Amino acid sequence: MPPARHVVVGVDGSESSRQALRWARVLAAPAASTVEAVMAWTLHTEWGVMSAGMDGIVPTTDPEADAKEVLIATVHEVFGDDRPAGMCLSVREGHPAEVLIEASRSALLLVVGSRGHGGFAGLLLGSVSAACTAHASCPVVVLHGDTPPPQVPSKDDHQ
Repeated sequence: MPPARHVVVGVDGSESSRQALRWARVLAAPAASTVEAVMAWTLHTEWGVMSAGMDGIVPTTDPEADAKEVLIATVHEVFGDDRPAGMCLSVREGHPAEVLIEASRSALLLVVGSRGHGGFAGLLLGSVSAACTAHASCPVVVLHGDTPPPQVPSKDDHQ
């Protein structure tokens, strides 16, 4: 397997995941890595609605398309027209922890927020970051609160 050259970031539309996107961009730069924004979706069988943090999105009969819409909107909200070069957007079916752990197998780094949406969903999403730190195949950065991204020195700073 070739060496990992990308940073995976978990996105669910929450403020925590928007912060994770900002961090992923900064952390990918020194290694000349690309960023892969990953959003997981599941069909909640009890209610028949998507359970992936879709504020403002009315679920349709195509939950994968709904998740893609939220992912695109979240990335655009964070970066506007200045998306990181080579950024990849991935929507995958499955529990968020399982999807991100699988994505970590080919990643240089995994970046996640410590909490997603509030209430009961927020408690579950907090368990996603815990599962990722325990089972990911690469280092994991878990963001707490609104900590600003680190200032990474440029190559010019070392000369």
